Amino acid sequence: MTLLNQDGVHVAADGEVATVTLTNPARRNAQTPAMWRALAEAGRVLPGSVRVVVLRGEGKSFSAGLDRQAFEPEGFEGERSFLELARDTDEELDAAIAEYQQAFTWWRRPDVISVAAVQGHAIGAGFQLALACDLRVCAQDVQFAMRETSLGLVPDLTGTHPLVGLVGYARALEICATGRFVHAEEAERVGLANLVVAAEELDAAVTDLTAALLAAPRDAVIETKALLAGAGSRTYEEQRAAERAAQARRLRDLAGLAD
Repeated sequence: MTLLNQDGVHVAADGEVATVTLTNPARRNAQTPAMWRALAEAGRVLPGSVRVVVLRGEGKSFSAGLDRQAFEPEGFEGERSFLELARDTDEELDAAIAEYQQAFTWWRRPDVISVAAVQGHAIGAGFQLALACDLRVCAQDVQFAMRETSLGLVPDLTGTHPLVGLVGYARALEICATGRFVHAEEAERVGLANLVVAAEELDAAVTDLTAALLAAPRDAVIETKALLAGAGSRTYEEQRAAERAAQARRLRDLAGLAD
């Protein structure tokens, strides 16, 4: 069932699985503000029955990052160029960037698990979009890079928090400051990739992972995701208490005593 098809984003749902596909392979799925609005809308149109969201990019690249036309004086048709945005007040510029970030913020919401299937280039905004997901399955030809600093910018599409969480501060700084490529072997070794497979096996690997994620009862997965997501900000004792509370809810639910 197609839920959305606009501005280079196609969203379809099949039972408990939704697939979000970037559909501009001719430009290596380069991102635009219109695509970001469509990606934000993708999160809003998901049926409540969806448990797993798979994010893909058509063609040889997952996403080569921001379409450089954004920095041209004319920008995109019907859009303000980034050079125009720079003339806004602090409040207006902050609001504009916050709107762009909405395309990247819903992938880790508590009721779904998101899986990025990444092949080829995942550069800049493409890297950050992959980082926005809970899990990443990568083809052996994957090339991650955070190239914003080479453009005189910073990664501002929510990618810095998950990157530091996955690889640590020092490695994240080195990756971002140098803009170098991170290839498949390193991505798997440092935790950027949950799994690396041959390019021709990417679809099958994502299908297998999706089936495994759906095997356990939904509420148990949701409770577990919440425990893990909050563990970094809790003390050891706070985490123990959170585990007890979550297990109490699960036991009462299994016993038919839940509210």
